[in-house]
Amino acid sequence: MKTATRILLLLIVVLTITGCAAGPNSLSGSPDEAGKIAGFWQGLWHGFILFFTFIISLFNDGVHVYEVHNNGAWYNFGFLLGASIFFGGGGRGACGPKRDK
Repeated sequence: MKTATRILLLLIVVLTITGCAAGPNSLSGSPDEAGKIAGFWQGLWHGFILFFTFIISLFNDGVHVYEVHNNGAWYNFGFLLGASIFFGGGGRGACGPKRDK
C-alpha cells in the first residue's frame, strides 16, 4: 500500500510541475507597434530592472516584466544575465569562506 501511495503522490507532483511549464512565445521574432524586436541588450536591461518592474506591475496593468516581442534565445540570455547581476549572481558564494592566515 505504501508503494502505491508513493507512486500516486509522485504522479501528482510530476503532473503539477509539468502543468506549470512555460509554453511557446508566439510573438517571438515579431515586431511590436514601433517595429522593434527586443534583443540581448534590452533583455539585459529588463533583467536588471526586474525587481522594480515587478513591483510596478502589481499596481499598473500596462507594465510587464518581460518583453514578448523579442528575438528568442539572445533576449532570454540577456534577461537571465541581467537578473543574476542585480540579484547577486552567486559569484562570491562560489569562492567559499575566507581563511585566516
